[in-house]
Amino acid sequence: MVAAVALSTLAVNREPPHPVWPPRPDEPRIEFVRSMRGPADIGQKPSLISRVGGWIVGTTRENVDLQKPCGVAVDESGTVCVTDTATRRVSLFDIKRKRWQWFDKFEKTSFACPVAVARRKGVLYVADSQLGKVFALANNGKPLWQIASPLRRPVGLAVTDELLAVVDSQAHQVFVFDLAGRPQFEFGRRGLAAGEFNFPTHITADRQGHLLVTDSLNCRIQVFDLRGNFVSQFGSNGDTSGHFGRPKGVAVDTLGHVYVADALFDNFQIFELAGQFLLNVGRTGRGPGEFGLPGGIAIDGDNHIYIADAYNHRLQEFRYVGRP
Repeated sequence: MVAAVALSTLAVNREPPHPVWPPRPDEPRIEFVRSMRGPADIGQKPSLISRVGGWIVGTTRENVDLQKPCGVAVDESGTVCVTDTATRRVSLFDIKRKRWQWFDKFEKTSFACPVAVARRKGVLYVADSQLGKVFALANNGKPLWQIASPLRRPVGLAVTDELLAVVDSQAHQVFVFDLAGRPQFEFGRRGLAAGEFNFPTHITADRQGHLLVTDSLNCRIQVFDLRGNFVSQFGSNGDTSGHFGRPKGVAVDTLGHVYVADALFDNFQIFELAGQFLLNVGRTGRGPGEFGLPGGIAIDGDNHIYIADAYNHRLQEFRYVGRP
């Protein structure tokens, strides 16, 4: 009888398994990990000083937490960066050290609509679509430099060891700068042909020397080399797997799989670089693996996937658990 009671207790206390895709009995490829809305979700406990400071300046949990996350990036150390267009801030989640910090201005200029972010080697890059600028800040928030002209409406950022690529949705182009903010070259124009764009939104760089651009209103992903030369494309308008409604964030894992968030279908889809459809994950809702206007997406070196879930006011974390 005692053994039976103990077994029953274990059954009651056991946490339910995380959702996986595809569902069992198929072999899982993607597993839900957790949702993150604020410092408490990464284990940060406010000290007495920070609590008093928050009370003095009016900072409460409600306005520290994410409200409308938009852009996401992960740096080489695993720090997750998120823009929030409602709070007009950029938050940094150092999950390993359980530290959350945020920035809301460049010098005396407050962010108006920070939509995209990138971070590499301690430098934070922020694209503000309303101000029409890209800002570079040091780890402590110290301003480094900013880019205005020729940008009109910067909405996407990708950074490599040598280049910063900026998607401009109003210009229907990608502008490329060095890491000091000096112009190098640009590519694209408005149109339907290969290498042309119709309101591009997001961009990422993979480990094989490609830039992948979300060509949102053309409902496709275009692939370029690091000189802006067209390589390939995949996707088209449609409501079945492998097609897009309103593609947004794009990211590539260490195995070369391409992940694309779709703000219309409230899911993300996974492809081979050549465009072969592999899997879709998610649906409309508020539960784990459900979305309300997903946007930015980023993947770290351990293939943990972070997606901005705007209308659910959170960042969702998944991980790739399939075999290489």
